[in-house]
Amino acid sequence: MQTRVSRLTLLAFLGPAVAALLAVGIVPLLYAAWKSLHDFNLTRLAQQRFVGLDNYAAVLTDASFWAALGRTALLFGIAVPVQVALGLLIALTLHRPGLSAFKALTRLSLVLPMATTYAVVGLLAQVMLNQKYGVVNQMLGWIGIDAINFIGDPTNAFVAVVLWDIWQWTPFVALILLAGLSTVPPEIEEAARLETKSDRAILRHVQLPYLVPSLVAILILRTADTLKLFDMPFTMTRGGPGSATEFIAILIERTGNRQFDIGLAAAQSILMLALTILLARLYIRVFYREV
Repeated sequence: MQTRVSRLTLLAFLGPAVAALLAVGIVPLLYAAWKSLHDFNLTRLAQQRFVGLDNYAAVLTDASFWAALGRTALLFGIAVPVQVALGLLIALTLHRPGLSAFKALTRLSLVLPMATTYAVVGLLAQVMLNQKYGVVNQMLGWIGIDAINFIGDPTNAFVAVVLWDIWQWTPFVALILLAGLSTVPPEIEEAARLETKSDRAILRHVQLPYLVPSLVAILILRTADTLKLFDMPFTMTRGGPGSATEFIAILIERTGNRQFDIGLAAAQSILMLALTILLARLYIRVFYREV
């Protein structure tokens, strides 16, 4: 027997969630989109005026915008493949039968980097990589390697941000892939192991098709995370030295909060949102197939 739910009951359950979504998501997005069409600088509020798509044209012809986007793409292109490779190795190890106590401890330890906020990760890196007092340079000194200026050198600073991003998000990738491996029917995997002892063949022909949805989810989430990556590199290097670690989110912050050009920063943000949606649709169209 079906029970009819009144509209008032539905409104009582869904209303708060919809109101919260409007308050923290939709309204700020619409406000940013509207301000992106204005010359809105906090240093000259009285001169605020509608400029249409001029801000978008200024962003798309700004060399610093493309440089920051290029650095962000390079970070994604280096970090994410390494995260997927290491995460897959961890997931396959945890997927093997036996060692239940070790697996439980490993799963618990994998949560810790993800549970650490970006800002804390950046501060931790700043302390550990300090040229004079950092623990990393102290350990390098034990094996006869001179202290390395991780934060003050442009190349080293970029590499340090990449390594710290890999450390923080490889466990996330591993857990997502482990969840994907759990969807493989046990009877199919057991039959495959009777046919061949090659783990590579089993991964390619049996497990990988079931991992495709997980890989697409990882690409979408890590793309969005990389495009909005701000806290960790900002607390770690302040976007420097120079502009070596000024990723796109740091550029947007500098435009809005330090140059006070809210209209231009809003246009940059809307373009990044559009890029995220476009890439997500591309990942789904190109990679995703139903098993």
